[in-house]
Amino acid sequence: MHARMLAAGPETVLAGVWARRPEAAAEVAAPYGAPVAGSFEELLDTCEAIAFAVPPAVQAALAPRAAAAGRALLLEKPLGADLDTAHAVADAVAEHGVISQLVLTKRYHPVTRAFFAEAAGHQVTGARSCYLHGAFLGGEFATSWRLEHGALLDLGPHLLDILDTAVAPIASVRATGDPRRWVELTCEHENGAVSQASLSGSVRLPRARTRVELFGPDEELVYDTAGIDHEECWPVLRREFATAIRTGVGTGIDAAHGLSLQRLLDMAARTTG
Repeated sequence: MHARMLAAGPETVLAGVWARRPEAAAEVAAPYGAPVAGSFEELLDTCEAIAFAVPPAVQAALAPRAAAAGRALLLEKPLGADLDTAHAVADAVAEHGVISQLVLTKRYHPVTRAFFAEAAGHQVTGARSCYLHGAFLGGEFATSWRLEHGALLDLGPHLLDILDTAVAPIASVRATGDPRRWVELTCEHENGAVSQASLSGSVRLPRARTRVELFGPDEELVYDTAGIDHEECWPVLRREFATAIRTGVGTGIDAAHGLSLQRLLDMAARTTG
């Protein structure tokens, strides 16, 4: 997805691909005629920015090196496999003053942004939400890190980000259940609202489901991704990342925000035991 998005341009050019396995890098690069770098350092020498499409632990090891080289970072979520490694990424970004941006895909869809704009005018007492799919049951997204850590680290950043933005900043979160099967989150927000979130990557559904319902003295407000085309996210993400690099002004969907989400994930993980 990353290679296809960046190669499509016109704001970006796919300048090179590197992977720990050279054959994997060649497979990604071939459809776009992109060079294959022989090392991570060689990749850094060929570009202005680095896009990460690797497991969280690998991203947390490589991203600080890219930041130290002065490269802008397009980062996957979560920043790291745990809070300490996420801190290392965010600290490196801050220390070297580079642009960073998170691939919180739904954030870049017009429907999501319209929902946030409408939610800003709502008084919310409580919210219910879910992010459910069956990708962990098999297929290309049933990767080792997802199967190890489950839906909390994989899907949690998306849903917590939406609730944090649409309701109010989340002050605390606790969890019950097994992140590898089904986990329930209860969030207390700074405005006094309480929200609940259901997460699972191990349920068989016709398609992934993300839904948020806001309740209060105003009419119920619903966000549902069932009818949206996620392909609309990618051009917006690419354009805003390129603009941030050229202007030096980030979008706010950055490593610092990713660290705040990781703190919530860590808080939730500690309550599941």
